[in-house]
Amino acid sequence: MIFLGIETSCDETAAAIVHADDGPNAPAEILSNIVLSQTEDHAPFGGVVPEIAARAHLNSIENIVQQALSAASVTLTEIDGIAVTSGPGLAGGLIVGTMVARSIAMVHQKPIYTINHLEGHALTARLTDNTPFPYLLLLVSGGHTQILLVKGVGDYERWATTIDDALGEAFDKTAKLLGLPYPGGPEVEKAAETGNPNAYEFPRPLKGRDTLDMSFSGLKTAVRKAAQESSELSQQAISNICASFQNAVADVLENRLSRAMSKFSDIYDCPSTFVVAGGVAANTDIRRRLQTLCATNDWNWVAPPHILCTDNAAMIAWAGLERHRLQLPNIDAGIKTRWPLDQNAVSKIGSGRKGSKA
Repeated sequence: MIFLGIETSCDETAAAIVHADDGPNAPAEILSNIVLSQTEDHAPFGGVVPEIAARAHLNSIENIVQQALSAASVTLTEIDGIAVTSGPGLAGGLIVGTMVARSIAMVHQKPIYTINHLEGHALTARLTDNTPFPYLLLLVSGGHTQILLVKGVGDYERWATTIDDALGEAFDKTAKLLGLPYPGGPEVEKAAETGNPNAYEFPRPLKGRDTLDMSFSGLKTAVRKAAQESSELSQQAISNICASFQNAVADVLENRLSRAMSKFSDIYDCPSTFVVAGGVAANTDIRRRLQTLCATNDWNWVAPPHILCTDNAAMIAWAGLERHRLQLPNIDAGIKTRWPLDQNAVSKIGSGRKGSKA
Protein backbone atom coordinates (compact mmCIF):
# COMPACT_ATOMS: atom_id res chain seq x y z
CA MET A 1 0.00 0.00 0.00
CA ILE A 2 1.12 3.53 -0.76
CA PHE A 3 -0.21 6.54 1.17
CA LEU A 4 0.15 10.27 0.69
CA GLY A 5 0.38 12.28 3.90
CA ILE A 6 -0.24 16.03 4.28
CA GLU A 7 0.65 18.04 7.39
CA THR A 8 -0.13 21.76 7.87
CA SER A 9 -1.11 22.04 11.53
CA CYS A 10 1.39 24.75 12.53
CA ASP A 11 4.36 26.30 10.73
CA GLU A 12 5.65 23.44 8.57
CA THR A 13 4.12 22.65 5.19
CA ALA A 14 4.79 18.96 4.65
CA ALA A 15 3.91 16.09 2.34
CA ALA A 16 5.21 12.53 2.27
CA ILE A 17 4.77 9.16 0.60
CA VAL A 18 4.92 6.02 2.76
CA HIS A 19 4.81 2.43 1.51
CA ALA A 20 4.09 -0.80 3.40
CA ASP A 21 3.10 -4.32 2.46
CA ASP A 22 -0.31 -5.52 3.52
CA GLY A 23 -0.62 -7.10 6.97
CA PRO A 24 -0.90 -5.68 10.50
CA ASN A 25 2.83 -5.79 11.27
CA ALA A 26 4.38 -5.36 7.82
CA PRO A 27 7.40 -3.01 7.92
CA ALA A 28 7.15 0.40 6.30
CA GLU A 29 9.34 2.48 4.02
CA ILE A 30 9.36 6.26 3.68
CA LEU A 31 9.60 6.95 -0.05
CA SER A 32 9.69 10.72 0.39
CA ASN A 33 9.33 13.24 3.22
CA ILE A 34 9.28 16.90 2.20
CA VAL A 35 9.10 19.60 4.90
CA LEU A 36 9.10 23.33 4.23
CA SER A 37 9.76 25.34 7.40
CA GLN A 38 8.35 28.82 7.95
CA THR A 39 10.85 29.68 10.69
CA GLU A 40 12.24 32.72 8.88
CA ASP A 41 8.71 34.10 8.33
CA HIS A 42 7.87 33.98 12.04
CA ALA A 43 11.28 34.75 13.59
CA PRO A 44 10.77 38.56 13.61
CA PHE A 45 7.67 38.05 15.79
CA GLY A 46 9.25 35.59 18.22
CA GLY A 47 6.54 32.98 17.60
CA VAL A 48 4.10 31.60 15.06
CA VAL A 49 1.63 34.14 13.63
CA PRO A 50 -1.49 32.19 12.50
CA GLU A 51 -2.35 34.47 9.57
CA ILE A 52 1.17 34.35 8.17
CA ALA A 53 1.27 30.57 8.61
CA ALA A 54 -2.01 30.06 6.75
CA ARG A 55 -0.91 32.19 3.79
CA ALA A 56 2.43 30.40 3.60
CA HIS A 57 0.68 27.00 3.57
CA LEU A 58 -1.64 28.15 0.81
CA ASN A 59 1.24 29.43 -1.31
CA SER A 60 3.38 26.31 -1.02
CA ILE A 61 1.19 23.24 -0.42
CA GLU A 62 0.64 22.33 -4.09
CA ASN A 63 4.36 22.45 -4.84
CA ILE A 64 5.25 20.47 -1.71
CA VAL A 65 2.81 17.69 -2.61
CA GLN A 66 4.25 17.54 -6.11
CA GLN A 67 7.79 17.38 -4.72
CA ALA A 68 6.81 14.45 -2.48
CA LEU A 69 5.28 12.57 -5.42
CA SER A 70 8.29 13.25 -7.66
CA ALA A 71 10.83 12.25 -5.01
CA ALA A 72 8.97 8.96 -4.50
CA SER A 73 8.50 8.39 -8.26
CA VAL A 74 4.79 7.94 -7.63
CA THR A 75 1.71 9.46 -9.30
CA LEU A 76 -1.59 10.28 -7.66
CA THR A 77 -3.25 7.45 -9.57
CA GLU A 78 -0.85 4.97 -7.93
CA ILE A 79 -1.51 5.89 -4.31
CA ASP A 80 -3.97 3.83 -2.27
CA GLY A 81 -5.11 6.57 0.08
CA ILE A 82 -4.57 10.01 1.56
CA ALA A 83 -4.06 11.01 5.18
CA VAL A 84 -4.22 14.61 6.37
CA THR A 85 -3.87 16.31 9.73
CA SER A 86 -7.22 17.79 10.73
CA GLY A 87 -6.27 18.74 14.29
CA PRO A 88 -5.17 19.84 16.76
CA GLY A 89 -3.49 22.96 15.42
CA LEU A 90 -4.03 26.37 13.90
CA ALA A 91 -7.36 26.66 12.09
CA GLY A 92 -6.04 28.38 8.95
CA GLY A 93 -3.35 25.81 8.30
CA LEU A 94 -5.67 22.89 9.01
CA ILE A 95 -8.20 24.25 6.51
CA VAL A 96 -5.55 24.52 3.77
CA GLY A 97 -4.30 20.97 4.27
CA THR A 98 -7.70 19.30 4.54
CA MET A 99 -9.14 21.12 1.52
CA VAL A 100 -6.20 20.07 -0.66
CA ALA A 101 -6.44 16.47 0.57
CA ARG A 102 -10.18 16.32 -0.02
CA SER A 103 -9.80 17.75 -3.51
CA ILE A 104 -7.20 15.14 -4.44
CA ALA A 105 -9.32 12.36 -2.95
CA MET A 106 -12.40 13.49 -4.85
CA VAL A 107 -10.70 13.89 -8.21
CA HIS A 108 -8.79 10.61 -8.02
CA GLN A 109 -11.43 8.61 -6.11
CA LYS A 110 -9.12 7.70 -3.22
CA PRO A 111 -10.04 7.02 0.42
CA ILE A 112 -9.12 9.83 2.82
CA TYR A 113 -8.30 9.67 6.51
CA THR A 114 -8.40 12.76 8.74
CA ILE A 115 -5.69 12.22 11.32
CA ASN A 116 -5.10 13.53 14.82
CA HIS A 117 -1.64 15.12 14.75
CA LEU A 118 -0.89 13.54 18.13
CA GLU A 119 -1.71 10.09 16.76
CA GLY A 120 0.90 10.68 14.09
CA HIS A 121 3.50 11.22 16.82
CA ALA A 122 2.16 8.30 18.86
CA LEU A 123 2.52 5.80 15.99
CA THR A 124 5.86 7.00 14.62
CA ALA A 125 7.70 4.32 16.60
CA ARG A 126 5.82 1.69 14.60
CA LEU A 127 6.84 3.39 11.35
CA THR A 128 10.54 3.50 12.28
CA ASP A 129 10.97 0.46 14.55
CA ASN A 130 7.83 -1.66 14.01
CA THR A 131 7.24 -1.34 17.78
CA PRO A 132 4.59 -3.80 19.04
CA PHE A 133 1.67 -2.79 21.24
CA PRO A 134 1.36 -1.96 24.10
CA TYR A 135 4.00 0.64 24.89
CA LEU A 136 4.49 3.65 27.13
CA LEU A 137 4.76 6.99 25.33
CA LEU A 138 6.12 10.36 26.38
CA LEU A 139 4.75 12.93 23.94
CA VAL A 140 6.60 16.22 24.31
CA SER A 141 6.07 19.08 21.88
CA GLY A 142 5.42 22.81 21.71
CA GLY A 143 1.77 22.37 22.60
CA HIS A 144 1.57 19.05 24.46
CA THR A 145 3.34 17.20 27.25
CA GLN A 146 1.70 13.86 28.02
CA ILE A 147 2.42 10.35 29.22
CA LEU A 148 0.21 7.88 27.36
CA LEU A 149 -0.43 4.17 27.26
CA VAL A 150 -0.59 3.15 23.60
CA LYS A 151 -2.67 -0.03 23.41
CA GLY A 152 -3.40 -0.07 19.68
CA VAL A 153 -4.23 2.08 16.68
CA GLY A 154 -6.91 4.47 17.90
CA ASP A 155 -6.67 3.11 21.45
CA TYR A 156 -4.88 5.54 23.78
CA GLU A 157 -5.05 6.16 27.51
CA ARG A 158 -3.64 9.38 28.89
CA TRP A 159 -1.92 8.82 32.21
CA ALA A 160 -0.53 12.31 32.72
CA THR A 161 -0.34 15.79 31.24
CA THR A 162 1.03 19.21 32.08
CA ILE A 163 -1.26 21.33 34.24
CA ASP A 164 0.13 24.55 32.77
CA ASP A 165 2.85 25.12 30.15
CA ALA A 166 3.78 22.43 27.65
CA LEU A 167 7.47 21.59 27.75
CA GLY A 168 8.18 22.96 24.29
CA GLU A 169 6.46 26.19 25.28
CA ALA A 170 8.62 26.39 28.42
CA PHE A 171 11.77 26.00 26.30
CA ASP A 172 10.63 28.75 23.91
CA LYS A 173 9.71 31.12 26.74
CA THR A 174 13.04 30.48 28.47
CA ALA A 175 14.85 31.35 25.26
CA LYS A 176 12.84 34.54 24.89
CA LEU A 177 13.59 35.58 28.49
CA LEU A 178 17.30 35.18 27.79
CA GLY A 179 17.24 36.97 24.45
CA LEU A 180 17.95 33.85 22.40
CA PRO A 181 16.70 33.59 18.80
CA TYR A 182 13.49 31.85 17.70
CA PRO A 183 12.79 28.93 17.69
CA GLY A 184 13.91 28.71 21.27
CA GLY A 185 14.19 24.98 21.97
CA PRO A 186 17.30 24.28 19.86
CA GLU A 187 18.89 27.54 21.05
CA VAL A 188 18.48 26.61 24.72
CA GLU A 189 19.99 23.19 24.03
CA LYS A 190 22.92 24.76 22.17
CA ALA A 191 23.61 27.26 24.95
CA ALA A 192 23.38 24.53 27.59
CA GLU A 193 26.28 22.62 26.01
CA THR A 194 28.80 25.06 27.53
CA GLY A 195 26.90 25.67 30.77
CA ASN A 196 27.05 24.25 34.29
CA PRO A 197 23.87 22.23 34.98
CA ASN A 198 24.32 22.76 38.71
CA ALA A 199 24.92 26.50 38.61
CA TYR A 200 21.32 27.27 39.59
CA GLU A 201 19.12 25.27 41.95
CA PHE A 202 15.89 25.51 39.98
CA PRO A 203 12.71 23.86 41.38
CA ARG A 204 11.44 20.44 40.29
CA PRO A 205 7.67 21.19 40.24
CA LEU A 206 5.37 18.50 41.69
CA LYS A 207 8.31 16.18 42.39
CA GLY A 208 7.48 13.83 45.24
CA ARG A 209 3.73 14.28 44.90
CA ASP A 210 1.43 11.35 44.27
CA THR A 211 0.73 12.24 40.66
CA LEU A 212 2.14 11.60 37.20
CA ASP A 213 1.14 15.08 36.01
CA MET A 214 3.74 17.74 35.29
CA SER A 215 4.10 21.49 35.75
CA PHE A 216 6.62 23.82 34.14
CA SER A 217 5.25 27.28 34.86
CA GLY A 218 7.11 27.60 38.18
CA LEU A 219 10.35 26.51 36.53
CA LYS A 220 9.92 29.20 33.90
CA THR A 221 9.36 31.79 36.67
CA ALA A 222 12.56 30.68 38.39
CA VAL A 223 14.46 31.21 35.15
CA ARG A 224 13.06 34.75 34.91
CA LYS A 225 14.18 35.53 38.46
CA ALA A 226 17.65 34.16 37.79
CA ALA A 227 17.98 36.31 34.70
CA GLN A 228 16.76 39.43 36.53
CA GLU A 229 19.06 38.87 39.51
CA SER A 230 22.15 38.37 37.40
CA SER A 231 24.27 41.53 37.57
CA GLU A 232 25.51 40.92 34.05
CA LEU A 233 23.74 38.47 31.76
CA SER A 234 26.91 37.28 30.06
CA GLN A 235 27.04 34.47 27.57
CA GLN A 236 28.34 32.15 30.29
CA ALA A 237 25.49 33.15 32.63
CA ILE A 238 22.99 32.40 29.85
CA SER A 239 24.65 29.03 29.24
CA ASN A 240 24.53 28.21 32.97
CA ILE A 241 20.84 29.13 33.19
CA CYS A 242 20.03 27.02 30.11
CA ALA A 243 22.00 24.03 31.40
CA SER A 244 20.38 24.28 34.85
CA PHE A 245 16.92 24.62 33.29
CA GLN A 246 17.47 21.62 31.04
CA ASN A 247 18.80 19.60 33.98
CA ALA A 248 15.69 20.41 36.04
CA VAL A 249 13.43 19.39 33.14
CA ALA A 250 15.23 16.07 32.76
CA ASP A 251 14.93 15.42 36.51
CA VAL A 252 11.17 16.03 36.38
CA LEU A 253 10.73 13.73 33.39
CA GLU A 254 12.85 11.00 34.97
CA ASN A 255 10.80 11.18 38.17
CA ARG A 256 7.44 10.99 36.42
CA LEU A 257 8.45 8.31 33.96
CA SER A 258 9.96 6.03 36.59
CA ARG A 259 6.57 6.08 38.32
CA ALA A 260 4.77 5.48 35.01
CA MET A 261 7.04 2.54 34.26
CA SER A 262 6.11 0.95 37.59
CA LYS A 263 2.44 1.41 36.78
CA PHE A 264 2.90 -0.18 33.35
CA SER A 265 4.75 -3.16 34.84
CA ASP A 266 1.92 -3.70 37.34
CA ILE A 267 -0.55 -4.02 34.42
CA TYR A 268 1.39 -5.91 31.76
CA ASP A 269 3.51 -9.04 31.96
CA CYS A 270 5.31 -8.53 28.67
CA PRO A 271 8.48 -6.91 27.34
CA SER A 272 8.31 -3.23 28.30
CA THR A 273 8.96 -0.54 25.71
CA PHE A 274 9.25 3.19 26.26
CA VAL A 275 8.82 5.58 23.32
CA VAL A 276 9.56 9.31 23.23
CA ALA A 277 8.06 11.43 20.45
CA GLY A 278 7.39 15.07 19.56
CA GLY A 279 9.62 18.05 18.86
CA VAL A 280 11.25 18.20 22.31
CA ALA A 281 12.22 14.54 21.86
CA ALA A 282 14.92 15.86 19.52
CA ASN A 283 16.74 17.33 22.55
CA THR A 284 19.93 15.30 22.86
CA ASP A 285 20.38 15.67 26.63
CA ILE A 286 16.80 14.69 27.42
CA ARG A 287 17.07 11.68 25.10
CA ARG A 288 20.30 10.60 26.83
CA ARG A 289 18.82 10.89 30.31
CA LEU A 290 15.68 8.95 29.39
CA GLN A 291 17.67 6.31 27.54
CA THR A 292 19.75 5.78 30.68
CA LEU A 293 16.55 5.48 32.72
CA CYS A 294 15.34 2.73 30.38
CA ALA A 295 18.64 0.87 30.54
CA THR A 296 18.63 1.02 34.34
CA ASN A 297 15.10 -0.43 34.48
CA ASP A 298 15.66 -2.99 31.68
CA TRP A 299 13.18 -1.35 29.32
CA ASN A 300 13.38 -1.23 25.55
CA TRP A 301 14.11 2.30 24.32
CA VAL A 302 12.67 3.71 21.09
CA ALA A 303 13.25 7.26 19.85
CA PRO A 304 12.53 8.14 16.23
CA PRO A 305 15.22 10.05 14.30
CA HIS A 306 15.20 13.81 14.84
CA ILE A 307 13.54 14.57 11.50
CA LEU A 308 10.53 12.46 12.52
CA CYS A 309 10.25 14.01 15.99
CA THR A 310 9.40 17.45 14.64
CA ASP A 311 6.26 18.00 12.54
CA ASN A 312 6.30 15.96 9.34
CA ALA A 313 3.90 14.27 6.94
CA ALA A 314 5.46 10.80 6.99
CA MET A 315 3.93 10.13 10.41
CA ILE A 316 0.53 11.30 9.11
CA ALA A 317 0.73 9.06 6.04
CA TRP A 318 1.68 6.17 8.29
CA ALA A 319 -1.21 6.76 10.70
CA GLY A 320 -3.61 6.74 7.74
CA LEU A 321 -2.05 3.58 6.35
CA GLU A 322 -2.32 1.83 9.72
CA ARG A 323 -6.00 2.75 9.95
CA HIS A 324 -6.66 1.71 6.34
CA ARG A 325 -5.17 -1.77 6.60
CA LEU A 326 -7.11 -2.41 9.82
CA GLN A 327 -10.25 -1.22 8.00
CA LEU A 328 -10.99 1.33 10.72
CA PRO A 329 -13.69 3.82 9.71
CA ASN A 330 -12.74 7.43 9.10
CA ILE A 331 -14.79 9.84 11.20
CA ASP A 332 -14.49 13.22 9.52
CA ALA A 333 -15.87 15.92 11.79
CA GLY A 334 -14.01 18.77 10.10
CA ILE A 335 -10.98 20.51 11.53
CA LYS A 336 -10.42 20.55 15.28
CA THR A 337 -8.11 23.12 16.79
CA ARG A 338 -8.24 21.09 20.01
CA TRP A 339 -8.52 17.32 19.82
CA PRO A 340 -7.53 15.08 22.75
CA LEU A 341 -5.97 11.77 21.78
CA ASP A 342 -7.71 10.14 24.73
CA GLN A 343 -11.36 11.11 24.31
CA ASN A 344 -12.09 10.12 27.93
CA ALA A 345 -9.32 12.24 29.43
CA VAL A 346 -10.38 14.61 32.19
CA SER A 347 -9.45 18.27 31.73
CA LYS A 348 -6.57 19.47 33.88
CA ILE A 349 -6.89 23.08 35.00
CA GLY A 350 -3.65 24.69 36.14
CA SER A 351 -2.18 28.13 36.58
CA GLY A 352 -1.35 28.66 32.93
CA ARG A 353 -4.29 27.16 31.04
CA LYS A 354 -8.04 27.22 31.00
CA GLY A 355 -8.55 23.49 30.99
CA SER A 356 -7.64 22.21 27.53
CA LYS A 357 -8.26 18.50 27.12
CA ALA A 358 -5.66 18.33 24.37
